Amino acid sequence: MGGEPYSRIPGRYLQPDPVCRRPLLKALNGLLHFLENAPVISTLHIARLKAWGAHGFTATGVVTAFLATLALLDNQPTHCLLWLGVALIVDGLDGALARKVNVQAVLPGFDGSILDLVIDYLTYVFIPALFIYRYIPLPDYTLLLTVSLILVSSLFCFCNVNMKSKDNYFQGFPAAWNVVALCLYIIAPSPWITFLTVIGLALLTLTRMKFLHPFRVRRFMPINIAVTATWLLCSLSLVINHPVINPMVMGLWLLMSAYFLGICIWRTALEWFDGSRHK
Repeated sequence: MGGEPYSRIPGRYLQPDPVCRRPLLKALNGLLHFLENAPVISTLHIARLKAWGAHGFTATGVVTAFLATLALLDNQPTHCLLWLGVALIVDGLDGALARKVNVQAVLPGFDGSILDLVIDYLTYVFIPALFIYRYIPLPDYTLLLTVSLILVSSLFCFCNVNMKSKDNYFQGFPAAWNVVALCLYIIAPSPWITFLTVIGLALLTLTRMKFLHPFRVRRFMPINIAVTATWLLCSLSLVINHPVINPMVMGLWLLMSAYFLGICIWRTALEWFDGSRHK
């Protein structure tokens, strides 16, 4: 019949006629054109995806900040502290992740350090200040003063270009008011002790006293991380079961806290003695 692509000669087939070959050639040409112009996922593209992923992980901190604020508005102090704890863990891990994928070199137009500072001020300072204002007993007529000390002294910390020592210790109190709020909630000291503690820590912001960064300080890093993990687990147990306190958990929590305090005093004294020796 007319239009058949192949001749019916017994034992052999002929090539397709030109009429039937055109659609096939058009399809092949279209496929080749698509493959030639399709975007190629290069090593650079993969590196950028990883870098944006690291920034995205940091950005989850603002979501936990919002959830912590909602918990405050709903009068749920336990939930607020738990969300601040999640933010603390994110902040402890995001720096290592950002350095691993080299975000500064891959995405030079996006400053992850500013992103980190914005979120840190919310989760380390602003929301903990609200928590202390609402749930931590303070002497009469000192509420606004206490919160103001927290907020303003932390601004100095965040703007201090010499905040880190060469061995990655914080110089001056690092505005870790989330940790302070947690400790005050668990220990429940008298209002005047709380007030004096806030004043003392705010003043320490201006000093060169060393405070441990457990994920950045190389010396004793395995021990520091183990102590931090133990402290976090004990804190989780104490917050969830508050106001009921398990003496064993409380004792372990105090021991881990004493380790942090001790290593900060030791590192500060080490610098003081070295400075005195070279005078």
